Amino acid sequence: MSSLTTKNDAAWEQLFDKYDILSRVEREIAVEITAAQINEFREARLMTKFDHSRNLPELFHKNNLSILPISRGSYLISHFEAYQDIGETDSRVHRVSFPADIESIDYENITSEAMAISCAYVSGILADFVEDEKLLPTVSGRMSSDVFAFAINNSKLNRPFRVTVSNAQVEIDGGFEGACTLSVIEAKNAISDDFLIRQLYYPYRLWKNSIRKIVKPVFMIYSNGIFSLYEYVFEDPGNYNSIVLVKQKNYTVEDMDITLDDILGILHQVKPVNEPEIPFPQANSFKRVINICELLAEGGRTRDEITLNYDFDPRQTNYYTDAARYLGLVDKKRENGEVVYFLTPEGKKLSRLKYKARQLKFAELILQHHVFRETLKKALAYGHMPHKNEIVRIMKASNLFRIGSDETFERRASTISGWINWILGLLR
Repeated sequence: MSSLTTKNDAAWEQLFDKYDILSRVEREIAVEITAAQINEFREARLMTKFDHSRNLPELFHKNNLSILPISRGSYLISHFEAYQDIGETDSRVHRVSFPADIESIDYENITSEAMAISCAYVSGILADFVEDEKLLPTVSGRMSSDVFAFAINNSKLNRPFRVTVSNAQVEIDGGFEGACTLSVIEAKNAISDDFLIRQLYYPYRLWKNSIRKIVKPVFMIYSNGIFSLYEYVFEDPGNYNSIVLVKQKNYTVEDMDITLDDILGILHQVKPVNEPEIPFPQANSFKRVINICELLAEGGRTRDEITLNYDFDPRQTNYYTDAARYLGLVDKKRENGEVVYFLTPEGKKLSRLKYKARQLKFAELILQHHVFRETLKKALAYGHMPHKNEIVRIMKASNLFRIGSDETFERRASTISGWINWILGLLR
């Protein structure tokens, strides 16, 4: 097994081989496989949880396949178009007040999806977003789907394929009923580019058939103090892929007032550090570097756990954990033959800071490094990001660890511009 192969990849290769899945998909369009068959090689619960398309095993990626549950103990594999891109979102963030009399929720230290939902509820975020002030928490947890059928796009057929679901397990992170609506919420504490439509569609179908009120599917991401909410509709309730985004809004309960003087103060007072003997970051999204630190605040994670539970492929897991290591926030060790990533004392200390102090500390850790400091100075002087060639010249004068070819310098330059843009984006 290569260093980038997950345990799920290896187990699915054995399953595909034993049950001749690829050939059968070509002949039969869709192949049913049971949890008992999957359990022969690895626990089905771990083998079928693919919340994002990047989580799919390599064989699924190569052959454009997806998997959906159709009962308590069986799944269907085919060329399903099972995921929805999130796309660009509104950058504005609306600040709301947190109730002063609520003591059991620490809104400055949200470490789980359940806590994020509770905070969004008590602070009025959910009521504002779904436009229903009389919301009450009513349904959540695991339940049975009952029986329903739907059409789903099949890339091999170039037309929808009909699927019947009978008492499959449905899990709702949060259900909130108001005067006219029931909002079913799928919550994540990891930034993602897409999500599995099933996580909204199955609860939607279950409750649409059970109540007279309007059922609103809502996807929520909580990261770095910001609640990003997305409301969808299924224009054709019988069509899995009829999902359409109708509303998106961002909220926070924290102080986000960061000024140019705050950034200039760091730039002028920061203490430079020598470049660490760690691969120079190849991680363009600094939001995802922050998200890795948030996820590890809950405890150490193996590479497989990070890859399979969050929106990363194995290479991205390496890139983003290395980026956090570069800043001194994450370290790694080997336990029971596996690499485990964990927060350093600096990372733990930073995770406990309030929003504004936390962002400024991230900026300080970035600007301790000469290449980022000089690039920001030029960006502020020019009023725009320096050209990639100029960033490369700064990189070549910065004694970076193990960057040899011009091609590698140019690729890493994208990380520098991405991180500097993140710092400038703090100025709202």
